Amino acid sequence: MNLTIDALSSAYRNDEITPEELIQQLRLKAEKQKNVWIHLLSESETAPYLSALKSKNPEECPLWGVPFAIKDNIDLAGIPTTAACPEFSYIAEKSAHVVEQLIAAGAIPLGKTNLDQFATGLVGTRSPYGATANSFDKNYISGGSSSGSSVVTATGMVTFALGTDTAGSGRIPACFNNLVGLKPSIGLLSASGVVPACRSLDCVSIFSLTADDARTVFLVAADFDDSDSYARPNPIANQGIVEIGREFSFAVPLPEQLAFFGSDSYQAAYVEAISDLEEIGGTKVETDFSPLFDAAKLLYEGPWVAERYLATKEIIENNPSAMMEVTHKIIAGGANPKATDAFTALYQLRAAKQLSDKLVASVDVLVTPTAGRHFTLEEIEQEPIARNSQLGYYTNFMNLLDFAAIAVPTSFTTQKMPFGITLFSSAMTDQKLLSLAKRIQDANKLPLGATNIPYTVVEDNLEPSLGYIDVVVCGAHLSGMVLNHQLTERGAFLKQVTETSAQYKMFAVPGSVERPAMIRDENNGYSFAVEVWTMPIREFGSFVYGIAQPLGIGKVELASGEYVTGFIAEGYAEDLGKDISKFGGWRKYKAS
Repeated sequence: MNLTIDALSSAYRNDEITPEELIQQLRLKAEKQKNVWIHLLSESETAPYLSALKSKNPEECPLWGVPFAIKDNIDLAGIPTTAACPEFSYIAEKSAHVVEQLIAAGAIPLGKTNLDQFATGLVGTRSPYGATANSFDKNYISGGSSSGSSVVTATGMVTFALGTDTAGSGRIPACFNNLVGLKPSIGLLSASGVVPACRSLDCVSIFSLTADDARTVFLVAADFDDSDSYARPNPIANQGIVEIGREFSFAVPLPEQLAFFGSDSYQAAYVEAISDLEEIGGTKVETDFSPLFDAAKLLYEGPWVAERYLATKEIIENNPSAMMEVTHKIIAGGANPKATDAFTALYQLRAAKQLSDKLVASVDVLVTPTAGRHFTLEEIEQEPIARNSQLGYYTNFMNLLDFAAIAVPTSFTTQKMPFGITLFSSAMTDQKLLSLAKRIQDANKLPLGATNIPYTVVEDNLEPSLGYIDVVVCGAHLSGMVLNHQLTERGAFLKQVTETSAQYKMFAVPGSVERPAMIRDENNGYSFAVEVWTMPIREFGSFVYGIAQPLGIGKVELASGEYVTGFIAEGYAEDLGKDISKFGGWRKYKAS
């Protein structure tokens, strides 16, 4: 059954199935999955959630009847939380804040999923509950630490699942199981009720079949929680759809900085993915990613491993045998760093952050492979630490540098295994990344997860973000023109190339920069080529302040009949400049 939110909601509306019937069917199928669930909720345990749906209006609950899974380092009230360590287990008195938001919106928890113990690993094999095999080929790793959450989503057991992501655990499993993996900006999804790995870096992540579903879950889950000291409110500009321009720039690492660890198939899939990005309007910019990779080394080679030690201090000091050997080996090193080591690393990170922010500001989005290679279970067993480190090559720096990121599937390799890329940018750009991820999925139309269910393009049903405003420009602010930098330096992006209605005249007004003055003339008007740029509303005031007379801002009628905020001019501009209406636009006039 197609479990995407749109398809499932349609099935409910058409009385094709009830939530009770769906959960019963899913539970029977889930019972057959090996090493995936740590606790599958019983019929009596899911009954209260199903019963609560009767008092909820499906039209007001965006996740009404939607099944989801929870990584077992995130609390669900009345259910054990183990973090994949039986001796650590406790019964959660209340659900994690993020889980409460999802349940309030109508979502139904199906169970708690397997993970790399204490969320330490990117492999999906470091659990006393057994290794979680890949959803496409049981000989390959599923990726970790959120292994179970990724596999139950990919195999159609749930619509979405919660994971956590400190160093890549919400993205590596997404790549290996043909899923979208959203690693939100730190603090937007509360970490209250989550067993910490590195508390200052942890993120609750979202696995879904589509970017549309990830967006819906994100908007429900991103509720500010003042009990989480690392929580941050989601700004208005990140609450609705934020479209990236039809033409956009994306940075990729220099060729010598790319690493595929001997995987020709992943290298070929990456080249194909970059070509696909260019086909949908992207311009590739090869850039030095050294500051990012330098920061990545700090996560495990630096003092941040002390946070993992602090999170597990009681068990590692009082009952170390309860830990798996590989987990203990990694975390035990956290007892050694000194305060001087921490400050040295913080200084290094700050320097890398300064350089990285400049890189981020130079393009619309940054792109890497999500992983450089997909290893088999046998390969990981042979070199568990070295190959785990290789899996984090493109992921470890994200939270240290405070980036938002999303893993999106792009193709299958010659071995018929999933491949994907990661899109990332500065914090609080989650909606922009989701929009581009959707465009990629709409273009590629890969099947959903490890099912044979085809991908269906769904029209956006959200309003544009209130944090942005569209501005029509007709002259020196056009792409490539002398004042275009006043838009780009304010974070604006090109949304549309179009024309005005045939209701205007245009005059070239002299000055330090020659400018077009567009005046409405309903009797003798022309149509002019214009561009619509989308600008963060917080930047709009400073932009308008710099406009010189006789120009101003008003409403411009486009050829479609829509009125959009944009450049107009006062009537006396006709006396200041020459009539250039016959050219039909500023570019043609300047070219003449």
